[in-house]
Amino acid sequence: MAGIKETDEVTGVDTTGHEWDGIKELNNPLPRWWLWTFYACCIWSFVYWIFMPTWPLISDHTRGFLGYSSRANLTEAVAAAQARQSVFLDRIAAAELEEIRNDADLLNFAQAGGGSAFAVNCSQCHGQGAAGSVGYPNLNDDDWIWGGSLEAIQDTILYGIRSDHEDTRVSDMPAFGRDELLSREEIRDTAAYVLSLSGAEADAEAAARGEELYVDNCSACHMDDGTGNQDLGAPNLADSLWLYGGDEASVITSINTGRGGAMPGWNTRLDPVTIKQLAVYVHSLGGGE
Repeated sequence: MAGIKETDEVTGVDTTGHEWDGIKELNNPLPRWWLWTFYACCIWSFVYWIFMPTWPLISDHTRGFLGYSSRANLTEAVAAAQARQSVFLDRIAAAELEEIRNDADLLNFAQAGGGSAFAVNCSQCHGQGAAGSVGYPNLNDDDWIWGGSLEAIQDTILYGIRSDHEDTRVSDMPAFGRDELLSREEIRDTAAYVLSLSGAEADAEAAARGEELYVDNCSACHMDDGTGNQDLGAPNLADSLWLYGGDEASVITSINTGRGGAMPGWNTRLDPVTIKQLAVYVHSLGGGE
């Protein structure tokens, strides 16, 4: 609360007239070092106002005598970086994929650019480490539905899977259960045989019954030994890698519904050089052929 100003008997310093719970505030002057710092900051602020862009106006701002602009500096830095990159980008645009892979400088640049493009455009489905998940292929292994060569990967990126592009990759597996092509018992027997192709545990009697069903309905695409056909986009059923799961229930669902995921074509979303870099990057993950 406010009180009467007086001189403190102990220190000889005048009070401010403020008192809280019997404690009176002394009117001590600020330290000299603090005052000089304050004055220096005031002077510095006036100098800064003069030389640097500072005050906002209605549609612009004061420019300052030095004409400094962080936006202009950034624009120059980006332009310089683009100029340095253009040397490699032009070479990649003119090179074949195999030439890029065999040139150490181009390969390093393409892998860096492809990794960045992958993180922005592909990791949402395939994962940051490209390990995929159920329904989204793992790009680190060597199990390729449409082929893992540089050219095959580039085509998949360009046109997608079951996209709206006329050259898209398309492999339509019949929905044997939903379309009533096979009975429930026949689907279960076929699933047992499919599991046996990869050495998975399966009912032997059911698998024996399912062999003929597989030959009649599945081998035309997946081949007699179940190794698949990349030209048709038919997955390999004889290994232990499964896109939708390799347990009995998942295999039955695949036969019943036909599955059929989709991937967009990137030919209208990314430029040709970026797609080349993506193809090189994906190929280098460890599963390229």
